Amino acid sequence: MKFRLAGRADVPAILELLADDEISRSRGFGAVPEEADAATWAAFEAIDADPANELIVGEHDGDVVATCQLTFIPGLSRGGAWRMTIEAVRVRGDRRGAGIGKKLMAYAITRARERGCRIVQLTTDKRRAEAQRFYAGLGFVASHEGMKLAL
Repeated sequence: MKFRLAGRADVPAILELLADDEISRSRGFGAVPEEADAATWAAFEAIDADPANELIVGEHDGDVVATCQLTFIPGLSRGGAWRMTIEAVRVRGDRRGAGIGKKLMAYAITRARERGCRIVQLTTDKRRAEAQRFYAGLGFVASHEGMKLAL
């Protein structure tokens, strides 16, 4: 298993991973178009150009089987502590349960330490009971209530 920064050629595989669950499909994110639209490419370019963001892929035998996005955030709270937010964590459906998620999260936490972060945070959909157990098993604590406002 190898983790690395994603490149343009990885975007279709990442989109497939992001669409590979019922909750994502219920949000209207279903079949991946053959060609990603302009907004998707603009988002990738913005992530790729921003040193505070890292789009990560996990590769096994040349196949992208996992992904997440890491965002490094400075803050005045907690004595100026930097924090890292982990978003869009996915492991390919046929590879779940093989320890890839644990390896991906270990990689992400290592990146946080390397960047001087003192906090790693993430959110997960309340309907993802398995994901909540997974993160708790890694030491994450449900200490805050996350809220979102769709615009």
